[in-house]
Amino acid sequence: MNPDTTQKKASLWPFVVGGAVTLLMLLACFWQLERAAEKRADRAAFAAEQNHTVFTDGDAVAPYAALEVRGNWLSDRQILLDNTIVDSRLGYYVLTPFETGANEPLLLVNRGFLEAGEDGVDIEQLAVGVETRRVRGRAGRLPRAAFRMGDAIPDTSRQPIHALYPGYADVALALDRDVQPFVLLLDADEPQGFLRGWQPDGIAPGRHTAYAVQWFLMAIVLTGLLIWHGRKRSFEK
Repeated sequence: MNPDTTQKKASLWPFVVGGAVTLLMLLACFWQLERAAEKRADRAAFAAEQNHTVFTDGDAVAPYAALEVRGNWLSDRQILLDNTIVDSRLGYYVLTPFETGANEPLLLVNRGFLEAGEDGVDIEQLAVGVETRRVRGRAGRLPRAAFRMGDAIPDTSRQPIHALYPGYADVALALDRDVQPFVLLLDADEPQGFLRGWQPDGIAPGRHTAYAVQWFLMAIVLTGLLIWHGRKRSFEK
């Protein structure tokens, strides 16, 4: 075998690997730009004035859509989302199931933030009326964590139920009833709620754009290094 041929083939690897990494960086850049566009659309939908649409089971629900439901609170199976911090205060988000029909999945209504007292939460504060009523809010979702240790709901016999970043399947299992795949964020002017200053969740669009710029700059730097390496090889021949 010709040693020169072997050396020439081996020297192509930096360009192959470098080109692949550059492509991945550009893909990450475009993905971040798409996420930024999605977040801007979400925030525009959240900020837009909307008429409340009456929700019935099976309807498609857009993010942050303004909804109106009729039914009854199920006050005996409320859920407190632990370790919630709002304005540097520790407390809970209060999720109260809302029944829109006997054979329909329960709708989880986030009634807002309740600060924890020295002895935890005052059960009397969670009380809601049992009469049929109309409730209005925005379509949202359960808070999510990047990482969670242990069970989301370790003890379902405790009332109210305490949960740490549960999913919809966790809540359905705890309530022994199917639930809708979204949460209703109770409007600020609705009664029987707590502190509500709803904002679109997740990373802000500007941060996604910044990440995209970082990936793009790294791709440019790596491309420049590959060009420099190629020119260096040509001068050495």
